[in-house]
Amino acid sequence: MTSKANGKHIVVLGAGCAGLPAATRAGKHNRVTLVAPETRFRHRVRQHETAAGHPARRPAVAEVVRGRGVRHVQARATELDLAGRKVLLDTGETLAYDTLVYALGSRTAWHGVPGAAEHAYGAERATEISERLRTADRPGTVAVVGGGATGIEMATEIAEAHPEWKVRIVTAGQVGGWFSARGRAHVLAVMAGLGVEVHEQATVTAVDPEGLDTTGGRIPGDIVVWAASMEPLPLAAEAGLTVNAAGRAVVDGYLRSVSHPDVHVIGDAAEVTVPGTGTLRMACATALPMGRYVGRLLAGRTGKPFAFRYTAQCLSLGRREALVQLIHGDDSMRPRVLTGRTGRLIKALIVNAVVWSLR
Repeated sequence: MTSKANGKHIVVLGAGCAGLPAATRAGKHNRVTLVAPETRFRHRVRQHETAAGHPARRPAVAEVVRGRGVRHVQARATELDLAGRKVLLDTGETLAYDTLVYALGSRTAWHGVPGAAEHAYGAERATEISERLRTADRPGTVAVVGGGATGIEMATEIAEAHPEWKVRIVTAGQVGGWFSARGRAHVLAVMAGLGVEVHEQATVTAVDPEGLDTTGGRIPGDIVVWAASMEPLPLAAEAGLTVNAAGRAVVDGYLRSVSHPDVHVIGDAAEVTVPGTGTLRMACATALPMGRYVGRLLAGRTGKPFAFRYTAQCLSLGRREALVQLIHGDDSMRPRVLTGRTGRLIKALIVNAVVWSLR
């Protein structure tokens, strides 16, 4: 298979870990319009650092796309006309395309929990979390909902940066329960050292300005950070792309929509199943390779279907600790983990490599 888009107009929606590398690579041989409201790359895997008040390290979109045939339109897509091959923007502009790359990612999922959307901060609001911590009249409590990677990184980073605050992590399952025994034990040990209070098997049933109601009892929280799970934006389903039960667009081996092959869907918005690996989880670790692949495909640099194998999962646990969990290619756990200085160096290298590989 070879790309038929060379020299044609490609519209890329989203400037995240999937959209930016797709745009820069496709822009070597095509006319590309990148649609995203941000002027800087939103480095999602560093949101916990922003929430804790550490300086943001996000390159400007203009710098990333410089020297490529990419025009950045600072806007949001509000509607897709798949039959007419057009994208409608919130600025009133309409963009016609030959090929569309849909990389709008995901957003915080509230799961219908009463008060959650009104009183909790999603990870996307990391800057607001930092401001709340900085300007509070007195130290209080932070309740982080979610025992996954985002919740763990939020809880440990905030606890280390703001030791005067009491940090609690609340999850319906186990904190880091998918890791190997060594990996989970290390996460819990670091949390204990930072004074993070762990509440497991506690499903949140309501959120209010003073905290959480859970199946395990009342948990106070002056600031509630919601890191329970993510969901794809609804635009793909609303436009008529074939999606799964969770709203992720179903794609073929070349990351094309199974219902609209002139639309590539990548990142968290796509349900991607790779032979021998399985259905990929929503993560920067999967979005970035998808973006690089589609960019190369549209530039005529590859004709092979998308291939991917996992190698590791890594977590920041504050500035002084980290966890690198070694895994099999299908995302199952190996027993070995890397921690301490070695883990921190590897984690830092991986995070910095995200930025380096955007071009």
